[in-house]
Amino acid sequence: MGQLFPPDKLFVIAGPCVVEDDALNISIARELERLRAKIPGGLIFKASFDKANRSNRDAARGPGVEEGLAALRRVKEATGLPLITDVHLPSHCEEAASSADALQIPAFLCRQTDLLEAAGATGKPVNVKKGQWLQPEGIRGAVEKVRGARSAGTHSEVAVTERGTFFGYGDLVVDMRAFTRMRDATGAPVIFDATHSVQRPGMGGGGSSGGAREFIPTLALAAVAAGANGIFVETHPDPDNAPSDGPNMLPLSELESLVDRLVSVWERVSR
Repeated sequence: MGQLFPPDKLFVIAGPCVVEDDALNISIARELERLRAKIPGGLIFKASFDKANRSNRDAARGPGVEEGLAALRRVKEATGLPLITDVHLPSHCEEAASSADALQIPAFLCRQTDLLEAAGATGKPVNVKKGQWLQPEGIRGAVEKVRGARSAGTHSEVAVTERGTFFGYGDLVVDMRAFTRMRDATGAPVIFDATHSVQRPGMGGGGSSGGAREFIPTLALAAVAAGANGIFVETHPDPDNAPSDGPNMLPLSELESLVDRLVSVWERVSR
């Protein structure tokens, strides 16, 4: 397997927000497998075994570490797609790294030293999401923590993700300068989270998050034009009935069209 986060080719991270049943997980993954050949830098399947940062106590969190990682392994066995999953605790990292090809640090946890170092110590590629309150250059410290935890000779891939900055209480905005600033500050490939950037935290009724998925394509295309190396997009065949983050997920039926447009923009700006 080559670089999961290539700095010179467009790549995509996609999948459902949270691990669901095998039928759903694998059906999404098979569609992503079909699209992979269209994307110059490849595609990584993403789903979380635990969504520990839910607003409400009774919100869907996923099946947990053991069951969730087993489900992800079945996705890989069925499709061959590389896997990335969120880790929330240092104790998650080694176990998740035994099943996943890369680990992801949620934005809310991007300053948690023990978590970043535990992820880095696995030697697996790590994607660190920039906190919604953090300036672009502020992600440098997180990357240094991941890199500093690795012993000589271990894998050195680290990517950083822009997922918007809070504008008031219920909206996020994306500063297109952030891709260049984050890359200059860290030397890492920069990913744009096209789905969580259109999230409206706490604005979905009953304390859940809302979202404006209709803006996903516009922002994703702009991000590639502005220099993003990769696009992160959560997708689902029925977002309105998804257990988590439905309002800001792209319908699976719309993903191929978006991929085609992203590749077209990337080809133009990378010449």
